[in-house]
Amino acid sequence: MSLPRVVAFSASANRPSRTRNLVEAVAAELARHRRIDLDVLDLVDAGPGLGATARDGLSPAAARLIGAIEGADALIVGTPVYQGAYSGLFKHVFDFVEPAAMAGKPVVLTATGGGLRHALVVEHSLRPLFGFFAAHVAPTAVYAGPDENEDTTVPERIAAAARELDALLDIVRAPADA
Repeated sequence: MSLPRVVAFSASANRPSRTRNLVEAVAAELARHRRIDLDVLDLVDAGPGLGATARDGLSPAAARLIGAIEGADALIVGTPVYQGAYSGLFKHVFDFVEPAAMAGKPVVLTATGGGLRHALVVEHSLRPLFGFFAAHVAPTAVYAGPDENEDTTVPERIAAAARELDALLDIVRAPADA
């Protein structure tokens, strides 16, 4: 069986970013459990061509980003929190994703924000979005505030989310006759 293709997508408009660091940390922890074919993508990889209003208007770079998300066996997604919600460009990316491509796909949700009051964005905004897609969302989500280096729960949540994604990959990649 081929290695599972995992896309770690950071919806930060900046590079480097805390959001990218967080999705990379989950991916690195997942790689401790199994070999994976990892592709780490940033929102900025799509360039200004992401501003299209229809999928056929996407630039080649933006279309590659959407195609990578749809073609992945699993996703680790991360967004910075703005005004108490995921970023508008994060949502715009997923507006182009075909729902059928997301159905049953294992996903870990992550977010970064400016304080604890943003922590519930993962549960109140991200989880419902991926529920719409019928994705298999890992029970543990990871939120990292500005004091993440002092927050001892962040590494624990990263480890738990990676273990759960590993288990979800086993389930969705199991042979049909097993």
